[in-house]
Amino acid sequence: MAGTDAAIAALAALGILAHLALRFAAHSARADTPLMLVLAAGGLPLVVRLARRALGGSFGSDFLAAVSIVAAALLHQYLAGAVVVLMLSGGGALEDYAVAEATSVLRALAGRVPTRAHRRMEDGLHDVSVDAVAPGDVLAVLPHEICPVDGDVIEGHGSMDEAYLTGEPFLISKGPGAAVLSGAINGDSALVVRATRVAADSRYARIMRVMHDAEQRRPALRRLGDQLGAWYTPLALTIAAAAWWASGDPVRFLSVAVIATPCPLLIAIPVAIIGSVSMAARRGVIVKDPAALEQLTLCRTMILDKTGTLTYGRPRLTGEHYGDGFTRASVLPLVAALERYSRHPLAAPIVDAAGEDGCALPNVEWIREEPGRGLRGRTGDAELLVTSRAYAATLVALPAQPPTGLECVVLVDGRFAAVLHFHDVARAESGGFIRHLGPRHGLDRVMIVSGDREVEVRRLAEAVSITDVRAGVSPEEKLAIVRAETARARTMFIGDGINDAPALMAATVGIALGQHSDVTSEAARVVVIDSSLSTVDELLHLARRLRTVALQSAVGGMAASVVGMLIAAAGFLTPVAGAVGQEIIDVVAVLNALRTAREPKVLTDFDRG
Repeated sequence: MAGTDAAIAALAALGILAHLALRFAAHSARADTPLMLVLAAGGLPLVVRLARRALGGSFGSDFLAAVSIVAAALLHQYLAGAVVVLMLSGGGALEDYAVAEATSVLRALAGRVPTRAHRRMEDGLHDVSVDAVAPGDVLAVLPHEICPVDGDVIEGHGSMDEAYLTGEPFLISKGPGAAVLSGAINGDSALVVRATRVAADSRYARIMRVMHDAEQRRPALRRLGDQLGAWYTPLALTIAAAAWWASGDPVRFLSVAVIATPCPLLIAIPVAIIGSVSMAARRGVIVKDPAALEQLTLCRTMILDKTGTLTYGRPRLTGEHYGDGFTRASVLPLVAALERYSRHPLAAPIVDAAGEDGCALPNVEWIREEPGRGLRGRTGDAELLVTSRAYAATLVALPAQPPTGLECVVLVDGRFAAVLHFHDVARAESGGFIRHLGPRHGLDRVMIVSGDREVEVRRLAEAVSITDVRAGVSPEEKLAIVRAETARARTMFIGDGINDAPALMAATVGIALGQHSDVTSEAARVVVIDSSLSTVDELLHLARRLRTVALQSAVGGMAASVVGMLIAAAGFLTPVAGAVGQEIIDVVAVLNALRTAREPKVLTDFDRG
């Protein structure tokens, strides 16, 4: 349909120009022929489309335009009808231009699913269809491949990125006995896995089924133009019918209908949307569905994922406990010197912490990584072991501490030296953003819904002033929560992982942070490219300005049209004069709508501290 409206608009413009040339330059008796072609080739398809909607119970703001086209054709007022065709198709073409058609979310999701698996047989590896894999089959998952099915590691040591599936922000170490999930991305080491489920029952396949269900039940957003047209169209038809009945002249009906054609709805609102979508793009926001931009200011509940949304999505050293005779200054440089040579998920935050302290790292004499035992090495006069609490407890007595986040234990020359704690910390802007949502944007509720562990989610929620917390939920449970909240009030959901995609589709407006996943970007109606909550705030301000300007243009234009209708009902406007009058109203409404394309003075209003 995107190209159809543009083609009809071009045809209507050419037909009107040809009519004017034949009528005033050539004085031809066939001047109406181009207009009849416009009504036949352009007006008829539009009327058929709108009639089908009407039969389905959908009477939008453009229904009155269809009535005008039919009346103009029946009364031989071809110029007035062609002008209405131009206005109707032009508005549709403008909106098509505002946002390109999005590709299918399910196609993007299916594109990530591996179709082949490497099954290990006695004579080597054989590539087989994933559908042919049975529980008990032994598979090789090569470096950087997507795991094809759920299973358990039987050989090899490495790590996998499961953040897209579980919401956990870290690379998860894998060794013999560890479970792996389909859809997870393997790290730098090959792993040998025994399948525990067929592909159709795997975690990734279940998310696909949930996604399909979410797409089928995705909420339809009611457009602002349709909301206003719901009362304006009956009013206009009533005035037109009354004028016909009082005068006995059917042309009077057409005169009223033409000037009543809701072009401020059909043109001014799409122009305002174009300006807002363009402005959003300049701020790093892709608006895929214009209706979402119109609906954002009506949302009263915000639901946020945790990992990568309110947090940075990567671990940081956030806590330390040192043994007798050891300090941060004596231990951290030694550990960082070893971790420079490790690919463990916690290596980078340790090195980063040492760098922030300005530590000079000593030379490493030797280093080795022992599967299941950690990282061992010698630097300076000290021999270090960086390992898990479970293994360290078999060697030395450890301080009793409740488990929190991720941790590693450091032994120096066989003595307990330190426990280092890691968390995925809140973005610097998260607290200020959350606290300003109620006072500035009228939100009644703010929730965290996360697949992460409850202790971690509540720790973050307290830091950013959120009291409504749902933790440890699966994508299916997250979808059910969002649906229940959306049934109570309009919702916006903000997330960034594949596990968020069903919820993004179920919310009134889904906002994806970043482009980490094609699936998430396709599921959302809005994509914030830079993963910034400040940019989300800018989006909320742009949405509010769009609705304000659109209402000004639409309501102001319709008020002027009502005055015009009354003049036409009294017999002082012909159909063509009514069309010209409507065009004047359009120009004023469109000029006001163009304000959305101008850079506003302020787009954020919260403390980013």
